[in-house]
Amino acid sequence: MAKTICKTIYFAKPGPENTEETLKLAKKRADELNIRNIIISSTTGETGTKASKLFKNHNLIIVSHVTGFRKPNYQEFLPKNRTTIENNGAKILTTAHAFGTLGRATKNKFGTIQIDGIISTVLRLFGQGVKVCCEISCMAADAGLIVAGEEAVAVGGTKSGVDTAIVLKPSNTHSFFDSKINEVICKPRL
Repeated sequence: MAKTICKTIYFAKPGPENTEETLKLAKKRADELNIRNIIISSTTGETGTKASKLFKNHNLIIVSHVTGFRKPNYQEFLPKNRTTIENNGAKILTTAHAFGTLGRATKNKFGTIQIDGIISTVLRLFGQGVKVCCEISCMAADAGLIVAGEEAVAVGGTKSGVDTAIVLKPSNTHSFFDSKINEVICKPRL
C-alpha cells in the first residue's frame, strides 16, 4: 500500500504573525500537488493583497466578510485592496457566510443555536482557521468559482491574518458532508 508522508507545521499560537509563513506553506504545497484552486479569507483585503502577489497564475478566490457583518451597511474590505487584488488577477467573493446568516439571526433573536452553529463549533475543535477554511470553500463552490469535489487549498485564520492552511475536496453548502479534508498544511496549536 502506497504511503505519503506530509509535514504539518504547528504554530505556537494563533494570529496574524503567522500570515506570511502560512501563505508560503500553502503555495509550496499547492505547487507540489499541482493544485490551481486557492481560497483565502480576508476581512480588509490586506491578506488578500499579499496572496494575490504570491498566487499569480492560480485560480485565486479571496473571500471577504459579508457587508453588514460588523455593523449595518458597512463593508470592511478596503477599496484600495480590492483594486490591487483584481489587478493581480484574483477574484473577490463577498456573500453570505455558509455557516451563518439565518442560523445566526435565529440565535441572536431567540437564543437558540441552529445546526450551522453546531457544525461551526465542532470544526473549531481543530481551530478557528479550519472552520473558516471549510466555510469559505463551500462559499466559493456555491458561487461557481471552484468545482465541488476538485482538490483545492484553503487558507483561513483566527481574528486577523491567516494561520491555517488545508488541502480539501470542497462541496457545495447543501452537500457539506461530502467535503473531505485531505491534509493539514499548518495550523496553530490550541
